[in-house]
Amino acid sequence: MRRRGFTLIELLVVIAIIAILISLLLPAVQQAREAARMTQSRNNLKQLGLALHNYHDTHNVFPAAYLADTRHPGRDPDTYDGPNGFAWGTMLLPYIDQAPLYNSLRFELPCWDPAQGSRVTLNLPVFQSPSATNSNGPMVVRDSGGNQMVQFGRSHYVANAGRDEPWGYQLESYATVADGPMYRNSKTRSADVTDGLSNTVFLGEHSIVSDKTWVGVVPGASVCTIDPQRFPITECDAAATLVNVHSGPAVDEIDPVTGFAPIHPPNSPLCHVCQMYSPHMGGAHVVLGDGSVRFVSQFIHQPTWAALSGCRDGDVVGEY
Repeated sequence: MRRRGFTLIELLVVIAIIAILISLLLPAVQQAREAARMTQSRNNLKQLGLALHNYHDTHNVFPAAYLADTRHPGRDPDTYDGPNGFAWGTMLLPYIDQAPLYNSLRFELPCWDPAQGSRVTLNLPVFQSPSATNSNGPMVVRDSGGNQMVQFGRSHYVANAGRDEPWGYQLESYATVADGPMYRNSKTRSADVTDGLSNTVFLGEHSIVSDKTWVGVVPGASVCTIDPQRFPITECDAAATLVNVHSGPAVDEIDPVTGFAPIHPPNSPLCHVCQMYSPHMGGAHVVLGDGSVRFVSQFIHQPTWAALSGCRDGDVVGEY
Protein backbone atom coordinates (compact mmCIF):
# COMPACT_ATOMS: atom_id res chain seq x y z
CA MET A 1 0.00 0.00 0.00
CA ARG A 2 1.17 3.59 -0.78
CA ARG A 3 1.76 5.83 2.21
CA ARG A 4 0.07 9.24 2.00
CA GLY A 5 1.87 12.39 3.25
CA PHE A 6 2.94 15.94 2.46
CA THR A 7 5.36 16.62 -0.30
CA LEU A 8 8.19 19.08 0.33
CA ILE A 9 6.50 21.65 -1.91
CA GLU A 10 3.22 21.36 -0.01
CA LEU A 11 5.03 21.78 3.28
CA LEU A 12 6.83 24.92 2.04
CA VAL A 13 3.54 26.36 0.81
CA VAL A 14 1.94 25.82 4.24
CA ILE A 15 4.94 27.45 5.99
CA ALA A 16 4.77 30.40 3.60
CA ILE A 17 1.04 30.87 4.30
CA ILE A 18 1.65 30.78 8.06
CA ALA A 19 4.46 33.33 7.70
CA ILE A 20 2.20 35.65 5.71
CA LEU A 21 -0.56 35.39 8.32
CA ILE A 22 1.91 36.18 11.13
CA SER A 23 3.23 39.20 9.22
CA LEU A 24 -0.33 40.45 8.84
CA LEU A 25 -1.04 40.00 12.54
CA LEU A 26 2.13 41.67 13.87
CA PRO A 27 1.08 45.28 13.08
CA ALA A 28 -2.23 44.70 14.81
CA VAL A 29 -0.46 43.30 17.87
CA GLN A 30 1.95 46.25 17.92
CA GLN A 31 -0.93 48.71 17.63
CA ALA A 32 -2.75 47.00 20.50
CA ARG A 33 0.36 47.19 22.68
CA GLU A 34 0.91 50.86 21.87
CA ALA A 35 -2.74 51.60 22.59
CA ALA A 36 -2.30 49.99 26.01
CA ARG A 37 0.87 52.02 26.65
CA MET A 38 -0.90 55.23 25.65
CA THR A 39 -3.75 54.39 28.01
CA GLN A 40 -1.28 53.90 30.86
CA SER A 41 0.41 57.22 30.14
CA ARG A 42 -2.99 58.89 30.02
CA ASN A 43 -3.86 57.36 33.39
CA ASN A 44 -0.59 58.61 34.87
CA LEU A 45 -1.37 62.13 33.74
CA LYS A 46 -4.89 61.83 35.09
CA GLN A 47 -3.43 61.00 38.51
CA LEU A 48 -1.10 63.99 38.29
CA GLY A 49 -3.99 66.23 37.27
CA LEU A 50 -5.98 65.15 40.33
CA ALA A 51 -2.88 65.67 42.48
CA LEU A 52 -2.57 69.24 41.19
CA HIS A 53 -6.05 70.02 42.45
CA ASN A 54 -5.52 68.26 45.77
CA TYR A 55 -2.39 70.37 46.22
CA HIS A 56 -4.40 73.51 45.36
CA ASP A 57 -7.08 72.56 47.86
CA THR A 58 -4.40 72.32 50.56
CA HIS A 59 -2.20 75.30 49.70
CA ASN A 60 -4.62 77.55 47.75
CA VAL A 61 -2.12 77.67 44.86
CA PHE A 62 -0.90 75.22 42.25
CA PRO A 63 2.69 74.02 42.73
CA ALA A 64 5.48 76.01 41.13
CA ALA A 65 7.50 74.35 38.40
CA TYR A 66 10.36 74.54 40.88
CA LEU A 67 11.50 76.57 43.88
CA ALA A 68 14.66 78.66 43.99
CA ASP A 69 16.14 81.33 46.23
CA THR A 70 17.10 83.81 43.51
CA ARG A 71 19.07 85.95 45.99
CA HIS A 72 21.10 83.15 47.51
CA PRO A 73 24.88 83.75 47.48
CA GLY A 74 25.35 80.47 45.62
CA ARG A 75 22.81 81.23 42.90
CA ASP A 76 23.66 80.81 39.23
CA PRO A 77 24.80 84.29 38.11
CA ASP A 78 23.22 83.87 34.68
CA THR A 79 19.82 82.38 35.50
CA TYR A 80 19.52 83.26 39.23
CA ASP A 81 18.62 79.64 40.00
CA GLY A 82 19.43 78.73 43.59
CA PRO A 83 18.46 76.28 46.34
CA ASN A 84 16.45 74.37 47.24
CA GLY A 85 15.51 73.59 43.63
CA PHE A 86 12.77 71.04 44.36
CA ALA A 87 10.25 70.73 41.54
CA TRP A 88 6.52 70.25 41.05
CA GLY A 89 6.86 66.46 40.99
CA THR A 90 8.35 66.46 44.49
CA MET A 91 5.61 68.74 45.77
CA LEU A 92 2.94 66.36 44.49
CA LEU A 93 4.40 63.27 46.20
CA PRO A 94 1.96 63.33 49.17
CA TYR A 95 -0.96 63.36 46.71
CA ILE A 96 0.19 60.39 44.60
CA ASP A 97 0.65 57.88 47.46
CA GLN A 98 4.29 58.81 48.03
CA ALA A 99 4.02 60.57 51.40
CA PRO A 100 6.76 58.43 53.04
CA LEU A 101 9.19 59.41 50.28
CA TYR A 102 8.19 63.08 50.62
CA ASN A 103 8.69 62.99 54.38
CA SER A 104 12.11 61.41 54.01
CA LEU A 105 13.47 64.25 51.85
CA ARG A 106 15.39 67.08 53.51
CA PHE A 107 13.87 70.30 52.22
CA GLU A 108 16.20 72.46 54.28
CA LEU A 109 18.96 71.26 51.93
CA PRO A 110 19.25 71.64 48.15
CA CYS A 111 17.69 68.85 46.12
CA TRP A 112 21.15 68.02 44.77
CA ASP A 113 22.78 67.71 48.20
CA PRO A 114 24.41 64.28 48.74
CA ALA A 115 22.43 63.96 51.99
CA GLN A 116 19.29 63.35 49.93
CA GLY A 117 20.79 59.94 49.15
CA SER A 118 19.29 57.47 46.72
CA ARG A 119 15.76 58.75 47.35
CA VAL A 120 16.09 61.34 44.58
CA THR A 121 17.24 58.72 42.06
CA LEU A 122 14.03 56.68 42.11
CA ASN A 123 12.06 56.19 38.91
CA LEU A 124 8.47 56.39 40.13
CA PRO A 125 5.92 54.66 37.83
CA VAL A 126 3.49 57.59 37.89
CA PHE A 127 6.13 59.77 36.19
CA GLN A 128 6.99 57.16 33.56
CA SER A 129 5.53 56.83 30.07
CA PRO A 130 5.56 53.14 29.08
CA SER A 131 6.24 54.13 25.46
CA ALA A 132 9.37 56.14 26.23
CA THR A 133 12.70 54.57 25.35
CA ASN A 134 14.77 56.63 27.81
CA SER A 135 13.47 54.88 30.92
CA ASN A 136 16.30 52.84 32.41
CA GLY A 137 17.96 53.97 35.62
CA PRO A 138 18.24 57.52 36.91
CA MET A 139 19.05 60.40 34.57
CA VAL A 140 22.37 62.22 34.80
CA VAL A 141 22.32 65.99 35.31
CA ARG A 142 25.36 67.57 33.63
CA ASP A 143 26.89 71.02 33.41
CA SER A 144 27.73 72.82 30.16
CA GLY A 145 31.05 70.99 30.02
CA GLY A 146 29.36 67.59 30.12
CA ASN A 147 30.48 66.86 33.68
CA GLN A 148 28.14 64.90 35.93
CA MET A 149 26.59 66.98 38.70
CA VAL A 150 24.04 64.60 40.22
CA GLN A 151 21.66 61.75 39.34
CA PHE A 152 17.89 62.19 39.57
CA GLY A 153 14.85 60.02 38.99
CA ARG A 154 13.29 60.43 35.56
CA SER A 155 10.03 62.03 34.57
CA HIS A 156 8.43 61.85 31.14
CA TYR A 157 6.06 64.67 32.09
CA VAL A 158 6.83 68.38 32.28
CA ALA A 159 5.22 71.62 33.47
CA ASN A 160 4.09 74.39 31.14
CA ALA A 161 5.60 77.86 31.68
CA GLY A 162 3.58 79.49 28.91
CA ARG A 163 4.46 80.91 25.52
CA ASP A 164 7.76 82.66 26.20
CA GLU A 165 10.82 81.03 27.80
CA PRO A 166 11.56 82.97 31.01
CA TRP A 167 14.83 81.08 31.54
CA GLY A 168 16.11 82.83 28.41
CA TYR A 169 16.32 86.13 30.30
CA GLN A 170 18.41 87.26 33.25
CA LEU A 171 15.57 87.79 35.70
CA GLU A 172 15.08 87.29 39.42
CA SER A 173 11.35 86.93 38.88
CA TYR A 174 9.87 85.01 35.95
CA ALA A 175 6.40 86.43 36.60
CA THR A 176 7.00 89.34 34.19
CA VAL A 177 7.66 86.95 31.27
CA ALA A 178 5.92 83.65 31.97
CA ASP A 179 2.22 83.70 31.07
CA GLY A 180 1.66 80.00 31.78
CA PRO A 181 0.56 78.47 35.08
CA MET A 182 3.80 76.81 36.29
CA TYR A 183 7.26 78.36 36.35
CA ARG A 184 10.00 79.13 38.89
CA ASN A 185 8.47 80.25 42.20
CA SER A 186 5.03 80.62 40.62
CA LYS A 187 2.01 80.91 42.91
CA THR A 188 -0.83 80.46 40.46
CA ARG A 189 -4.35 80.20 41.88
CA SER A 190 -7.41 78.97 40.05
CA ALA A 191 -8.68 82.56 39.96
CA ASP A 192 -5.50 83.64 38.18
CA VAL A 193 -6.26 81.40 35.21
CA THR A 194 -8.58 83.91 33.61
CA ASP A 195 -8.62 82.07 30.27
CA GLY A 196 -10.31 79.19 32.05
CA LEU A 197 -8.86 76.01 33.52
CA SER A 198 -10.25 73.93 30.66
CA ASN A 199 -8.44 76.21 28.18
CA THR A 200 -4.98 76.06 29.78
CA VAL A 201 -2.27 73.38 29.58
CA PHE A 202 -0.56 72.62 32.89
CA LEU A 203 1.39 69.41 32.23
CA GLY A 204 2.35 67.37 29.20
CA GLU A 205 4.56 64.60 27.88
CA HIS A 206 8.24 64.94 27.05
CA SER A 207 10.68 62.14 26.33
CA ILE A 208 12.98 60.87 23.56
CA VAL A 209 14.38 64.36 22.85
CA SER A 210 15.90 64.95 26.31
CA ASP A 211 15.82 63.67 29.88
CA LYS A 212 13.58 65.31 32.46
CA THR A 213 13.13 64.75 36.18
CA TRP A 214 10.50 64.90 38.90
CA VAL A 215 13.06 65.96 41.52
CA GLY A 216 14.26 69.48 40.81
CA VAL A 217 16.56 71.96 39.10
CA VAL A 218 20.31 72.23 39.68
CA PRO A 219 21.86 75.68 39.12
CA GLY A 220 24.36 75.62 36.29
CA ALA A 221 22.97 72.47 34.70
CA SER A 222 22.69 72.20 30.93
CA VAL A 223 19.90 70.19 29.28
CA CYS A 224 20.88 68.68 25.93
CA THR A 225 19.30 66.22 23.53
CA ILE A 226 19.99 62.55 24.17
CA ASP A 227 19.88 61.77 20.44
CA PRO A 228 21.70 64.47 18.44
CA GLN A 229 21.58 62.44 15.21
CA ARG A 230 17.78 62.24 15.30
CA PHE A 231 17.35 65.80 16.61
CA PRO A 232 20.22 67.82 15.14
CA ILE A 233 18.41 71.18 15.30
CA THR A 234 17.88 71.49 19.03
CA GLU A 235 20.52 73.15 21.18
CA CYS A 236 21.29 72.70 24.88
CA ASP A 237 19.15 74.83 27.18
CA ALA A 238 19.04 76.19 30.73
CA ALA A 239 18.62 74.15 33.89
CA ALA A 240 14.94 75.14 34.18
CA THR A 241 14.16 72.84 31.26
CA LEU A 242 14.83 69.85 33.49
CA VAL A 243 11.20 70.34 34.55
CA ASN A 244 9.78 73.18 32.40
CA VAL A 245 8.83 73.72 28.76
CA HIS A 246 7.16 76.47 26.74
CA SER A 247 5.15 76.65 23.52
CA GLY A 248 6.52 79.72 21.78
CA PRO A 249 6.52 82.26 20.35
CA ALA A 250 9.37 83.60 22.44
CA VAL A 251 10.19 87.28 22.17
CA ASP A 252 13.93 86.62 21.98
CA GLU A 253 13.36 84.29 18.99
CA ILE A 254 11.60 86.86 16.78
CA ASP A 255 13.41 87.40 13.51
CA PRO A 256 14.17 91.14 13.26
CA VAL A 257 13.62 91.14 9.48
CA THR A 258 10.58 88.92 8.96
CA GLY A 259 9.04 89.24 12.41
CA PHE A 260 8.64 85.46 12.45
CA ALA A 261 8.84 83.64 15.78
CA PRO A 262 8.38 79.86 15.91
CA ILE A 263 5.66 78.08 17.84
CA HIS A 264 6.40 74.54 18.99
CA PRO A 265 3.34 72.28 19.06
CA PRO A 266 3.79 68.79 20.49
CA ASN A 267 6.09 66.57 18.40
CA SER A 268 6.96 69.45 16.10
CA PRO A 269 9.82 68.63 13.68
CA LEU A 270 11.44 71.89 14.83
CA CYS A 271 11.83 70.26 18.21
CA HIS A 272 13.72 71.59 21.20
CA VAL A 273 14.52 70.24 24.63
CA CYS A 274 12.15 72.94 25.91
CA GLN A 275 8.99 71.76 24.13
CA MET A 276 6.53 68.91 24.62
CA TYR A 277 7.46 65.81 22.65
CA SER A 278 6.02 62.36 23.20
CA PRO A 279 6.90 58.86 21.96
CA HIS A 280 3.43 58.54 20.40
CA MET A 281 2.72 59.03 16.74
CA GLY A 282 1.00 62.29 15.87
CA GLY A 283 1.03 64.25 19.11
CA ALA A 284 1.14 64.17 22.90
CA HIS A 285 -1.10 63.95 25.95
CA VAL A 286 -1.55 67.07 28.07
CA VAL A 287 -3.25 67.84 31.38
CA LEU A 288 -5.55 70.84 31.33
CA GLY A 289 -6.17 72.98 34.37
CA ASP A 290 -9.48 71.30 35.11
CA GLY A 291 -7.66 67.97 35.50
CA SER A 292 -8.81 66.51 32.20
CA VAL A 293 -6.36 64.80 29.84
CA ARG A 294 -6.43 65.48 26.11
CA PHE A 295 -4.38 64.23 23.17
CA VAL A 296 -3.13 67.22 21.19
CA SER A 297 -2.20 66.65 17.56
CA GLN A 298 1.16 67.82 16.28
CA PHE A 299 -0.83 69.40 13.45
CA ILE A 300 -2.86 71.60 15.79
CA HIS A 301 -3.34 75.18 14.60
CA GLN A 302 -0.20 76.75 16.01
CA PRO A 303 -1.75 79.97 17.40
CA THR A 304 -4.31 77.74 19.12
CA TRP A 305 -1.51 75.81 20.82
CA ALA A 306 0.08 79.07 21.95
CA ALA A 307 -3.29 80.22 23.30
CA LEU A 308 -3.70 76.96 25.24
CA SER A 309 -0.28 77.48 26.81
CA GLY A 310 -1.06 80.93 28.20
CA CYS A 311 -3.37 81.18 31.19
CA ARG A 312 -4.27 84.88 31.21
CA ASP A 313 -3.73 86.19 27.68
CA GLY A 314 -7.41 86.59 26.84
CA ASP A 315 -7.35 83.89 24.16
CA VAL A 316 -10.24 81.58 25.02
CA VAL A 317 -10.13 78.43 22.91
CA GLY A 318 -13.16 76.51 21.76
CA GLU A 319 -12.99 73.13 20.04
CA TYR A 320 -9.56 71.94 19.00
